[in-house]
Amino acid sequence: MGSAPPPEGLRDHEDGRRRCWWCGDDPLYIDYHDLEWGVPVHDEVRLFEKLCLEGFQAGLSWLTILRKREAFRAGFAGFDPERVAAFDRRDVDRLLGDAGIVRHRGKIEATIDNAVAYHRLVAEVGSLDAFVWSFAPAEHPAPHTLADIPTTTPESTAMATELKRHGFRFVGPTTAYAFMQSMGIVDDHVVGCASRAHP
Repeated sequence: MGSAPPPEGLRDHEDGRRRCWWCGDDPLYIDYHDLEWGVPVHDEVRLFEKLCLEGFQAGLSWLTILRKREAFRAGFAGFDPERVAAFDRRDVDRLLGDAGIVRHRGKIEATIDNAVAYHRLVAEVGSLDAFVWSFAPAEHPAPHTLADIPTTTPESTAMATELKRHGFRFVGPTTAYAFMQSMGIVDDHVVGCASRAHP
């Protein structure tokens, strides 16, 4: 008799690990799932980078962005907010000519604007880290099926509203929630996934 299929929302891989369904079979995506997604992040640059890359993802798959992430990092000075805030029209033109990234003028210009907004936010609240983690929910039920995983929450809606108030762009409630998932502010690994921090 064959083994029973994994529960909804999970996938069994050849290495014997049971993972969330979305990482599929791509080694890059599997590594991202295992080593990054849902792991708490407090580094300012990585938080800023992810906010910007979530904006670039709009209308695309995260795997598309992940495959281009190193090119994005090279093009955007490692997502150092100080350096990106100083980008000018020549940098926009340079990035529009960079085949390694998503060449979308609006998203490129939004990333530069977000670097300026970052400094406005930090001047008010102290750090991006303190800001985003202030939206961590007091409780977050562990998802048992796909239906248990929301696309937005009151906290992500509140975060998006405040980010926009500070001048950030491409940061709607859905984008904010995806950011919260990836940065470990919430843990949405399905129960039974080998990467889930707690049962």
